[in-house]
Amino acid sequence: MRRKKWVVAKNDKDFAAQISQELCVDPFAALLVTSRGFNDIDDIDAFFDADAPLSLDPFTIRDMDKAAERINLAIDSGELICVFGDYDADGVTATALLSSYLDARGANSIRYIPDRIAEGYGLNVGAIEELADRGVKLIVTVDNGVSAVEEAKRAKELGITLIVTDHHKVGDILPDAEAVVDPHREDCPSGFKEMSGVGVAFKLVCALEGGADDMLIEEYGDLVALGTIGDVVTLRGENRIMVRRGLRLINDDPRPGIAALMSAAGVGDKAFTASSAAFTVCPRINAAGRMGSAHKALELLLCEDEAEAERLAAEINSMNAQRQKTETEIFASAVALLDSNPEMYNDKIIVVDGEGWHQGVIGIVAARITERFGRPCVCISRDGETAKGSCRSVEGFSIYDAIEAVSDCLEHFGGHTLAAGIGIRSSKIEQFRKRINEYAADMEMPFALQKIDCKLMPSSVSLDLLSSLSLLEPFGSGNQQPCFGLFGVRIDDVSGISEGKHIRMTVSKNGARTGVVYFGMPEKRFPFEKGDTVDLAVNLDRNVYNGEERVSVIVRGIRPSLTDEEKVLSAISLYEKFARGEKLTREQAEMLLPGRETEVAVYKCIKAAPLKDNYCEMLCVRLGDDGSKLAAIMATVEIMLEMGVLTADEDNRIHVPKNPPKVNLEDSELMRKIKSFLR
Repeated sequence: MRRKKWVVAKNDKDFAAQISQELCVDPFAALLVTSRGFNDIDDIDAFFDADAPLSLDPFTIRDMDKAAERINLAIDSGELICVFGDYDADGVTATALLSSYLDARGANSIRYIPDRIAEGYGLNVGAIEELADRGVKLIVTVDNGVSAVEEAKRAKELGITLIVTDHHKVGDILPDAEAVVDPHREDCPSGFKEMSGVGVAFKLVCALEGGADDMLIEEYGDLVALGTIGDVVTLRGENRIMVRRGLRLINDDPRPGIAALMSAAGVGDKAFTASSAAFTVCPRINAAGRMGSAHKALELLLCEDEAEAERLAAEINSMNAQRQKTETEIFASAVALLDSNPEMYNDKIIVVDGEGWHQGVIGIVAARITERFGRPCVCISRDGETAKGSCRSVEGFSIYDAIEAVSDCLEHFGGHTLAAGIGIRSSKIEQFRKRINEYAADMEMPFALQKIDCKLMPSSVSLDLLSSLSLLEPFGSGNQQPCFGLFGVRIDDVSGISEGKHIRMTVSKNGARTGVVYFGMPEKRFPFEKGDTVDLAVNLDRNVYNGEERVSVIVRGIRPSLTDEEKVLSAISLYEKFARGEKLTREQAEMLLPGRETEVAVYKCIKAAPLKDNYCEMLCVRLGDDGSKLAAIMATVEIMLEMGVLTADEDNRIHVPKNPPKVNLEDSELMRKIKSFLR
């Protein structure tokens, strides 16, 4: 796992005091908001106002008036209207919302969501021709269509009027449609650009009703909330207001389909939050589109019969279980591929591919690889001669720019800075892997960030603190759940739970102790021991057990307290450069070259206690180094592994074998390679 760069946000205590006094806001909540880019007291007032009204006039979005006029005409004249959606949570909720509204108006309407595997994303000519045969006279897209230039031409040829509502970035050419409603149009005067597809669809419904936003949010806010959270758009401004109102609806009186899905996900008896949506309900809506048919999820959201809703929810829950199983299997295959080609671990951009990998989950797998290894990843599913890939990146590196630079290797591509998709011939995957890494060769690959809102003492962890944090909800993109730094805490106790799949610890500082849980960290890979002093990045959650409320402290990151951050990151970057075979300066080679003293110290240290997960930063701590010698320590371990002085077991624990060979480390190929840069 590649190290993350820890960044502690700057808090303005004076401004926080002003916020707290003027707005009567909890002081700790006011302090946290100062780290999130707010500098205007009116914006902060709106942020904390639980009853803030919607403020974005739908008619400020370009072409909204044209769209509303044409749809109202179609409703009144009985034309057959098709709502053309998408297969993810945003697209499905947008389709459900507009379809529900049209049904309530007595419109003659149908809905269409393309099959993820057979048709792919968005409008396609085959679907348009099928809809023409069915007598459709008006197609209204939701969450897609702004790039459907050729498809719009075909619709026009067939006598179908097209209205596009979308929220994706706009290309150089707009489709030839009756209306193109997208806040990202350069000529759109709307004051808020970051809506989801369902958000735009909601504003369309408001326009159809003459702008009655506050009345309609009480009708459709639940769908808006789920789609907005599912699409990971910023939860600021209008989105925050819509999501907060929608979550309130779900908690007060959820529609049958949502209630059934909440129950199937095991959150039906708990307060429903943005996190509940993001980690339980939205993944299940997405799973229907990934593993089966998104129409199942659409049926569920539109269902009014509780028994039928329970049946559909159980079916979708089963799809989600299959999605999880498939995702786990493909992720394991991808890691096995990397293990068998260890040089790929040092690539600036990791490219993995496999025959028959399910296209519905490769995006999730790419995200997991990026999270684990801290590098951009392209995960490719081969299907004979053709292949499709999903790309994910880290903050500070545009994966879109990277694939655009090597687009001559590709059949097609699209996306944005942190996520993209590609189509490629299977025969060109190796060329693509080489070319995209050549593109990144001269760039300093940024470390993924471990962001900390503020430092916290273990003695401050309390239910009162959770109450303060609740004022910042809903959490999501642009307003992440606060992450706190427990710095310089001592590990008093550590043990594995759930058969060693996770870690439970007790940590302390200045006499105050607290329990923490590190999910997803296997006991056999955990590189720290009882007595170590560490920094923890944690989230705080409310946990109710046997009727008693407690604070759960969830670990999101861990590092030794006694090393220098900049020195450690610099050493890691240097060693990675060497491992990729790049040329070093003499000064860099000297930093990498281990001396006899370092070799002896590393050997004795590992002989005394095996090194877990090849986590050499802990060797620095044990050897009393602040990270200055980390590059040389990493080189020493690899040289000794090469020469058999050290061995690694199947769990990547490095230890001294029972009968280590007597060798001269100067004979190591790695040692010779380092010294070659000294000449």
